[in-house]
Amino acid sequence: MSTEGKFEGKADEVKGKVKEGVGDATGNEQWQAEGRADQVKGGLKQAGEKVKDAAEKVKDAVKGK
Repeated sequence: MSTEGKFEGKADEVKGKVKEGVGDATGNEQWQAEGRADQVKGGLKQAGEKVKDAAEKVKDAVKGK
């Protein structure tokens, strides 16, 4: 998994958890929703990186590396 992509995904998840927590504490539904969305976005970035890694491994296996 690329370090940059992994970091960005995790950062989005953490940012989302914080934003959702602040929304929960203040009763701000918009922040709650944005926080959940950021968490999903981060998870999708990480999943995308895993797919890229898997594709690279398949490519290497086909080439005989």
